[in-house]
Amino acid sequence: MSFVVPLSTRKTPQEEELEQEAYIDFLIQKCSNMRIVHQIHAHFLVQGLPSTTLSYALNKIVGFCALSPVGDIDYARSVFSRIRNPSIFSWNCLIRGCSLLEIPSKEPFFLFKRLIQRGYPSPNSFTLAFVLKACSIVSAFSEGLQIHSHVLRSGLGSSQFIQTALVNFYAKCEEIRFARCAFDEIPERNLVAWSTMISGYTKTGLVNESLSLFREMQKTEISPDKVTMVSVLSACAAAGALGLGRWVHAFIDKHMINVDLELGTALFNMYTKCGCIEKARELFDGMPMRDTKAWSSMIMGLAIHGLKEDALHFFSQMVEMKVKPNKATFVGVLSACAHGGLVAEGWRYWSCMLKLGIEPSIEHYGCMVDLLCRVGLVEEACTFVEAMPISPNPVIWRTLLVGCRKSGLLDKGEIIAGQLLELEPLNGENYILLSNMYASSSQWEKAKYVRKKMKDNGLKLVPGCSSIEIDGFIHKFVMADGSHPETKEITRLLEDISDRIRHAGHEPCTSDVLHDVSDEEKENALFEHSERLAIAYGLLKTKAPVVIRVVKNLRFCGDCHEVTKLISKIYEREIIVRDRVRFHRFIDGACSCKDFW
Repeated sequence: MSFVVPLSTRKTPQEEELEQEAYIDFLIQKCSNMRIVHQIHAHFLVQGLPSTTLSYALNKIVGFCALSPVGDIDYARSVFSRIRNPSIFSWNCLIRGCSLLEIPSKEPFFLFKRLIQRGYPSPNSFTLAFVLKACSIVSAFSEGLQIHSHVLRSGLGSSQFIQTALVNFYAKCEEIRFARCAFDEIPERNLVAWSTMISGYTKTGLVNESLSLFREMQKTEISPDKVTMVSVLSACAAAGALGLGRWVHAFIDKHMINVDLELGTALFNMYTKCGCIEKARELFDGMPMRDTKAWSSMIMGLAIHGLKEDALHFFSQMVEMKVKPNKATFVGVLSACAHGGLVAEGWRYWSCMLKLGIEPSIEHYGCMVDLLCRVGLVEEACTFVEAMPISPNPVIWRTLLVGCRKSGLLDKGEIIAGQLLELEPLNGENYILLSNMYASSSQWEKAKYVRKKMKDNGLKLVPGCSSIEIDGFIHKFVMADGSHPETKEITRLLEDISDRIRHAGHEPCTSDVLHDVSDEEKENALFEHSERLAIAYGLLKTKAPVVIRVVKNLRFCGDCHEVTKLISKIYEREIIVRDRVRFHRFIDGACSCKDFW
């Protein structure tokens, strides 16, 4: 194959140059691997091309190597470094290519700084948008602010491409107020801008704002695509908003939005996280194709619903169908074992994972520690942690500390607490766990000392927060918070609940209130727990057979768990609560967790 650029004596120099460039474009586009690129590069160098034509060719090679699926970013860097004056096209391609690497870094930003320092060529709207996207990938907030400042100075702020990149940057850095400001400044928002802002609200936990913006989007002429719907479904899943999720599902069907693998997975994930595992399984079974991510998501969904046998059966099916499990799959499998207290099975799947060549991550170690601590094998869990080849994270230390408290291993718990506080000295939850351990053994002076130290350091604990969806709106309740407009009605119903469960023989488990106060004060504290407020509101606003669905940010306390079982029986209502660990389904005085959580 000849790579000689055809020349014609009948054309003007400008026409010849354009013809040469077109031929170069043709050659580069036809490359199917880097071996051919190397050959083309070598021929360009030995052909004695005019300097401008050679420069054009090298810039095109940089673009191909940086962005093509068969390219080579290192080769792109090498060629780029040998171009005397790289074009802005070449700069843009290298910046964008570096942002697409499997292990992202701040290299695109440093390339941009070099571009500015050289002064030629000037960055364009694509340059700035690519750098902003790179900053969003690594959450480089301060660097992104510098780019935004350059946008304002350059006069390119009106570019819709840059405006959308700014929304994406601030949203990915979870600076949602700045993202909304950038979004509001876009005069004509495209689909990407709407989807990015909706996704930003979802990822920062602002579910009502995400769904409200989706409703606002529907008033425009822009039709949502699968990317938008995945974000909206994720918002419904995060809030446990089944009613809204069902409406979104109907919207997808009505507007005939193509349900591909990604959207299908988002759909059954929504049903899983909204406590409707039966519908999730129905959708999963109906998917024409299921990849590793889909199988892993379903296994994890079954695990958090306490359906351990089903989760492990799905894993067996996955293996039989030759779908290769990954790290996420085994997190789901080991979680299923932990929720069921299946120690022997847990060790068997751990060995299976190692045989498949999957290196355990900190999440896998955490699952095994959780499993051992749940069944009271705290000493074995401690030995397991000591043998870990990687340093335990705070989650593992907290799991061990809770295990020590439950097993009454005070001395070992103090040692573990020391490790935890050394690792995370500014996390209030760690002090509370240590204080609770002392309080559970009635060592009130030590408990008070720990809480005083926490207060002196200005540390605060994340308050218990529960949410419930009523008529398409998410209502949030915080422990002892009387800000809800219907607080008086909720309080009256809580008093009725308190009377009924007392007559049913319930004695408040005041040991869950780990403060040295009177029993009456402890009972009042339990009375104001956020999940009780949310459940009472559900009873107030809905009628049977509507299922009351609540999402809580922390674990269920023992007394609230017992109370909810009684409420389900006395008021004849099905109640589903998703806490930080798993789902609890209450029917006729019993819970699906069988009191093991």
